[in-house]
Amino acid sequence: MKAAQLLTSSASPNPAVDPRPSTIAVDGPAASGKSTLGGTLARRLGYLYFDTGVMYRAVTWAALTRSVPTDDEAAVTALAERLHIEVEPPTVEDGRQYTVLADGVDVTWLIRTPEVDAHVSTVSAYPGVRRAMVAQQRRVAAAGRIVMVGRDIGTVVLPDADLKLYVDASVEERARRRWLEVQERGEEADYDDVLASMRHRDEVDSHREVSPLRVAKDAVVLNTTALDIEGVLDRAERLVEERGCPVD
Repeated sequence: MKAAQLLTSSASPNPAVDPRPSTIAVDGPAASGKSTLGGTLARRLGYLYFDTGVMYRAVTWAALTRSVPTDDEAAVTALAERLHIEVEPPTVEDGRQYTVLADGVDVTWLIRTPEVDAHVSTVSAYPGVRRAMVAQQRRVAAAGRIVMVGRDIGTVVLPDADLKLYVDASVEERARRRWLEVQERGEEADYDDVLASMRHRDEVDSHREVSPLRVAKDAVVLNTTALDIEGVLDRAERLVEERGCPVD
């Protein structure tokens, strides 16, 4: 089932009478915990969970595997415009939160490698790539009942989102999380290399000309450095309740 189809089928209450926020934007830097929070919150609400970062990762993976130089903006943009990306419910019980398909290929874990990490910021900074991806993201969000996660959701993709959260953590903690994630998949990774890559990515994401990573003026910041997922989720649920949207 395609993401748009899933969104339509999972939207149960009528937006005109349901007090819950129809769109929830969750932004933040890499490995801050935003994806875990977004996925869990979406399940609690019965909403579609959509991590927009998978689109940019899929484009990056496609460029790397098809020998398209990631520093060739025109070539990467052309690839992004023709690449068919689908986000579906999990199709394999291996810990994934969703299944990502790029031209029919399951790339759910392939897009989480250190090599993709090292190039995705460059790819995602290209204006043409972002235009192609943002158009798809807005189309999916138009049906409502969605928790959308990324780096520019509250500032660019969904500036009028009903609830905006910005999830953050220290760069050292975020690098440790990413290093452990790679280790748990049985892959080799050096923590110092992961930390250096994380610092570089933060620099690129925060200073790119198009849709830089920043906190939306009306977003609530959640620092996860010293909090586990339950602690972060508790704060997020309280925010939902404060908006008159109690979670069952």
